[in-house]
Amino acid sequence: MTISINKKQIEELLPHREPMLLIDELLNIKKLFSATAIVNVKKDSFYVQGHFPGQPVMPGVLIVEAFGQAAAALTAHGIDRSTYENKLVFLMSVEKARFRNPVIPNCKLELNIEAIRSHGRVWKYKGEAYVEGKKMADAQWSATIVDRK
Repeated sequence: MTISINKKQIEELLPHREPMLLIDELLNIKKLFSATAIVNVKKDSFYVQGHFPGQPVMPGVLIVEAFGQAAAALTAHGIDRSTYENKLVFLMSVEKARFRNPVIPNCKLELNIEAIRSHGRVWKYKGEAYVEGKKMADAQWSATIVDRK
C-alpha cells in the first residue's frame, strides 16, 4: 500500500506557508525511509520575476530547501504525533549538492528522497531531483529536530 499526502496535509506537518512552502504533494511514502515530493514549478512562482528576467530558473538553493521540506514532512509523517508536537526540523548541513540542469517554470519537479540514518534528533538524508526523467540535481543533507519556542 502506497501512502500519499496532499498540500493541506503537508501544512499540518510543517510550519512553512506560501510562498515558502515549496512541496505540493508527498507520494510513495515508506514510513521514515523514503518518499517522492512533487514541486509544481509555476511561471508565477515568487522567484521567477527576478531570477532571471527573460530566462527564469528555479534557484538551486530553493531546490535544496524543497529537499529539506520533503525530508521534514517524511519524518514528521512517520513519527508519533505526540513526539513531533511543538517541534521543528532545522537544516544542519548540505553536502555534495550538484545542480546538473536548470529547472525552468511550468514543470513538475520530482524529488526522490531517502533517510540514510538517524541518531537521536539528528537525521541524514539524500535526494535526487528529476523533471520528466532527467536528473536536475542531487544532494545529501542533515537536519535536526528541535523544540519550538
